[in-house]
Amino acid sequence: FIDAGHGGKDPGAIGQAGTQEKQITLAAAQELAKQLQATGRIKPILSRTDDRFLRLRERIRLARQQQADVFVSLHADSAHSRKARGMSVFTLSDTASDKEAAALARNENSADLIGGPSLGAEDPDAAGELLRMFQRESMNQSSYLASAILDQITDLPGGDRRGHRFAGFAVLKAPDMPSVLVEMGFLSNRKDEKNLLSSAYLNKLNRRLTTAIVNYLNAYGPRL
Repeated sequence: FIDAGHGGKDPGAIGQAGTQEKQITLAAAQELAKQLQATGRIKPILSRTDDRFLRLRERIRLARQQQADVFVSLHADSAHSRKARGMSVFTLSDTASDKEAAALARNENSADLIGGPSLGAEDPDAAGELLRMFQRESMNQSSYLASAILDQITDLPGGDRRGHRFAGFAVLKAPDMPSVLVEMGFLSNRKDEKNLLSSAYLNKLNRRLTTAIVNYLNAYGPRL
């Protein structure tokens, strides 16, 4: 399940050149789906194929409805410092790895507020001890998936700068599938923004993500 972050009334981060995060994530998600489909072994499912708003819990619901084996959310955020750049892979944690990770999680989770006061009655991480047990295993598997991705992106621009990080992103809280959020770069940084606007760069990045996902599924997923 490939989740293109933001969409519709929620543009996400805005780059120095006016680039909207929702456009970058959709282009990247569609390219990743194309490359995964080309393997002949994986059925990619997109959370959105156009510019529409989806609540965070709705993204999880769609993935679970399709019985997805992995959940990959693509983002391209911003930071107060224009010097901040590079890629990160986030997995769920009750305690963020640092203040910046916590701030990013708060910004992403607040996206639901754009659609109205309801944040969703169904919270998949609040259904009791059994659910927490499943979620702990899901968090472990998510770390393996994050490692597989980091192994592939180390030599890309900024791929060795930020690494595996932890935050309480709502979109990572599915209890029954490994889930990662890939921060493809910072639109607040001119170099990252230029890369993310390049179709050649997105093609290269998604080749690496495809390899990582295949490697993870070969090692830990259902038999392909």
